[in-house]
Amino acid sequence: MADEKNSREYILQSVDNALRVLDSFNSMEPEMGVSELSRKLGLSKSAIFRIVSTLEARGFLTQNPGNSKYRLGLKLLRLGELVLNQHDLVMAVRPFLKEIVEFCDETAHLVVLEQGKTTFIDKVESARVVKMGSAIGESLPAYCTATGKVLLAALPSDKLDDYIKKTELNNYTSKTITEPDLLKQHLGDIKKQGYAVDNEEIEEGLVCIAVPLRNSSAQIIAAISISGMAVRMKRDLDGKIQLMKQFSKRISMQALGWNPS
Repeated sequence: MADEKNSREYILQSVDNALRVLDSFNSMEPEMGVSELSRKLGLSKSAIFRIVSTLEARGFLTQNPGNSKYRLGLKLLRLGELVLNQHDLVMAVRPFLKEIVEFCDETAHLVVLEQGKTTFIDKVESARVVKMGSAIGESLPAYCTATGKVLLAALPSDKLDDYIKKTELNNYTSKTITEPDLLKQHLGDIKKQGYAVDNEEIEEGLVCIAVPLRNSSAQIIAAISISGMAVRMKRDLDGKIQLMKQFSKRISMQALGWNPS
């Protein structure tokens, strides 16, 4: 009960009301006007008008010019497709993550690049007592993580330049790359070699190896990684890299439809 009370303290009422408006639409009521929404939600017409105007401007609602009523916008369709695609990706890759953990006994992650940051969308933990702490949905800076560097290296040069220009390259450890030209050169090497290593760049004592995943169009859409204590990960580092490169190819071909020929 205490957790529920604390969580309610952080709710923004305006955002909550906007989400209530979106949640009001269903198959029985695909279109509603300001008056209908006002009665249904118990909010004033002026408040509803401000909310629907904002949502319409952002593409989450669209207005029917014939009756002036509102219905859900195409922006929600795009977001829904993104959720479904990520769900399908998780389901396709998860068996391989389990297999990786069985081989390495280190925690494996599935990661995507979103708004310049890496976001964990799945993980399989090792049974080790000391391991990398992470949570599904958590985001980390891309430039100093192995998965982030793999995904940045796949960006077109103009988008990569834009990312580096707009990103504040903070120094997390003494090994973090914070010089823009050096980072760009490093990412070029990663693109050629097909893998990235985070050598204690975001946290001292933590090493991560990441490889890209390609879809049927040969686009790099995600990355997988193994992470663990530096003292363990650096034992036969080359062997672990080769193993991850093999999984990169297997997953891309067997689960995502990539044809390297």
